[in-house]
Amino acid sequence: MKKIYLSVIFLALLCFSSCVDIEERYDFKPDGACNVVYGFDMSKAVSVLMNLMTDSVRETPQFGMVKDTTLNFYSALPDSIARKMNAEEMKMAQGSDLAIKMDLKKNIMKVSIKHEAKNAADLQYYLQHLSSISMNSQLNNVTKRSFDTQPLITGQSYYTYEITDHKFYRVIDKVKFNAFLKKAGSKFAMAKAMLIDMPYKVILNFAKPVKKINNSKAVLSADRRRVTLVTTMDEVMKNPALMNLKIDF
Repeated sequence: MKKIYLSVIFLALLCFSSCVDIEERYDFKPDGACNVVYGFDMSKAVSVLMNLMTDSVRETPQFGMVKDTTLNFYSALPDSIARKMNAEEMKMAQGSDLAIKMDLKKNIMKVSIKHEAKNAADLQYYLQHLSSISMNSQLNNVTKRSFDTQPLITGQSYYTYEITDHKFYRVIDKVKFNAFLKKAGSKFAMAKAMLIDMPYKVILNFAKPVKKINNSKAVLSADRRRVTLVTTMDEVMKNPALMNLKIDF
């Protein structure tokens, strides 16, 4: 079962070399908990991929697979990886779900990683450590035939976070971001050359009104409880500061 799902992820991640719509969503609850979802819609990439495939390849069982399922992240990990995790990493993986929706013949490929943080400290730990815990070694092995997708998949490791019950701060570390571009920049350039854009949306829903926000590109809803930031990876590469958020609520 694990091998089947890992093969699905492998196929999905290969599509990152063409295009992906990225959406981060944070839903804060009155008790301080927060549901986090990183969504990756690779349907456009699948469409490009399918146009390159021969009819014989399109008719293989692999391309006829249809999936619409959610599984616990921890349960999807090989035992060899799970055994290397410490207690905090294990708890984080057990609190995360991997959702896959795939129908290649209909050009559908969506993957999302969901996590329920119990409080501000839990949320900060999740965002700061998901990209570095040992489970990602397995994801890197899966994606070794494509470019390094780890920063996109696992919480953008080039950010630093400061999160409390009344603020959500994240700032791009320029050194880490430049290192990321050295690895992945050529793939983004290729997508741009193919006239394929890479939309990037961040949505934060708060249980209380926002008092202050420092990003002029971010849109605050009329009730001051939702912050929406819409950009593209091309814009972010030109000006990484676009993704900086300092929100007091």
